[in-house]
Amino acid sequence: MRDKRFIAEHRGGPLKKEQHYQLIKLACLYVEHLLPLLGEKVDERLIHALRVAKDWTEGKATVGDARKASLDAIAVARESTDPTEIAIARAIGHTVATAHMADHSLGAGYYGLKAVKSAGKSVEEERKWQDEQLPEELRELFLSAKMLRKV
Repeated sequence: MRDKRFIAEHRGGPLKKEQHYQLIKLACLYVEHLLPLLGEKVDERLIHALRVAKDWTEGKATVGDARKASLDAIAVARESTDPTEIAIARAIGHTVATAHMADHSLGAGYYGLKAVKSAGKSVEEERKWQDEQLPEELRELFLSAKMLRKV
């Protein structure tokens, strides 16, 4: 069941537009931090999906654009055999899908942790880094939602 705290005001929920923008920006920050794990070769669909996510916060992309970019990122995950690339592609898919449903922002962090683990890096250090990036005004919402989902 969806966490109603992530439902946008215009859909009858409590989430303000600025908070929604902050969530997608946070998710972008998370996944951009992971891109070096892919090395030099990053699928263009993933880069495009990140651009759409950022454009959405500036009114330069629609939710429909974001949904399409999300599906393209998930296609990268399905086509890949590399566990790190799969996790990062899924993280990016969730990042851009945040435009459609704000609680997808949680998936960026979750799949980011999976990417770090598959790359042989410290999950605890990544989790700590992620938590340090939280804007104070989103901290309680984000951390409590992660606990509810056991992320």
